Amino acid sequence: MPDETQAPRHIRLTSHSGGFGALPITWGAATPLARGPVVGTTTQRAHRNVIGTHSGSYSVYRALAVAAGALARSHRADLTNTSPTDVIGPYPQWSDAGRIVSLDPWGATVAEAFAAEIAAGYDVRPTIAVTKAHVVLPEVLDAVNKGRLKPDGKLLSEGGAALVTKAAIEPVWWLPGVARRFGCSESDLRRVLFEETGGMYPELVTRSDLEVFLPPIGGQTLYIFGNPRDLANPEVELTARVHDECNGSDVFGSDICTCRPYLTHAIEECIRGAQPVEAGGRGGVGLISYSRKEGRALGEVTKFLVYNARKRQVGGDTADQYFARTECVAGVQDMRFQELMPDVLHWLGIRKIHRLVSMSNMKFDAITQSGIEVGERVNIPDGLIPADAQVEMMAKMAAGYFTPGLVPDAQGLKDTRGRGLE
Repeated sequence: MPDETQAPRHIRLTSHSGGFGALPITWGAATPLARGPVVGTTTQRAHRNVIGTHSGSYSVYRALAVAAGALARSHRADLTNTSPTDVIGPYPQWSDAGRIVSLDPWGATVAEAFAAEIAAGYDVRPTIAVTKAHVVLPEVLDAVNKGRLKPDGKLLSEGGAALVTKAAIEPVWWLPGVARRFGCSESDLRRVLFEETGGMYPELVTRSDLEVFLPPIGGQTLYIFGNPRDLANPEVELTARVHDECNGSDVFGSDICTCRPYLTHAIEECIRGAQPVEAGGRGGVGLISYSRKEGRALGEVTKFLVYNARKRQVGGDTADQYFARTECVAGVQDMRFQELMPDVLHWLGIRKIHRLVSMSNMKFDAITQSGIEVGERVNIPDGLIPADAQVEMMAKMAAGYFTPGLVPDAQGLKDTRGRGLE
């Protein structure tokens, strides 16, 4: 292991001319200095040790700002007082190279961990930010008004505002680990990423020495109810939902799916799960993990095209043709590929989810196969399923999205115990 008291090591990446000054990245190292910083700067190209740039899909807006003269290309963020409000980790999973492959576990603490490198002129930027906030939702206010939730003055105010710790996470892919996660070779992964982005990142195929990629995609947001440190304690009951973005339902309340109802139901469960027992809670901790994967990662344009195709087909929107129309437009039913999803749970140190607010087999399988134990799976109450979403429920059942033993009835989707499902 390198001597971390020494000044940053300068190496030359000999496969690329002018590659002096780049610092090495040793993925899965036990400390940040042994691992090395992620440097995606565009101003000091000799310092770059990754493919791509920071900010995910927003990097294009940064380019526009530079082109329009609104942003100086040389600008560097002043990270004074931007440190996390809560300490996350480090946890044993951080030094398991195969456990976390799609984010930088040290990404929230770069200002402190790599202070010497930053002082030496390296443009090291955070890829994770942790802050505190209050969340106010009409569904939570309704739960308070109807007595399902009781304000405790700490986690839930009298006005129905829930105190949360939240984290924003940008994707950072370690390509060898991502390839193994999907069962393909790294060379094939690099080639297809290069080809399917229209050759946007030539280094994918010309720089095999660079193993880390900052993809131009959306990241994740975490909402933690209770003490974030309790997430890593399997003795503290954890209520959690892993939710994939659905702008139409989550934001605008479209009734064609159950996304917002299930999300807000999960938030209510997380609040109750984290509240003290004397306030009617379960004395644990709650977590919402929200991923930017609009329309099953097919995108919103594709989703709306599919809506039209389903509604206009002979016989209307039917369960047996629900995913067939998606395949006709997009070529696949779903591109969320939950294989990378558990990484953020490992970043939080999670080893057990006591109550998973989801009935998705894909999510359950990805979580458990990554080594995290799951106890109870919490369904969505029948009364929260919009009438127009019943077709989606039936289609998901037929496609195997849910656990075995599901049977439809006139009132909606049920399992063998008579419970409504996601």
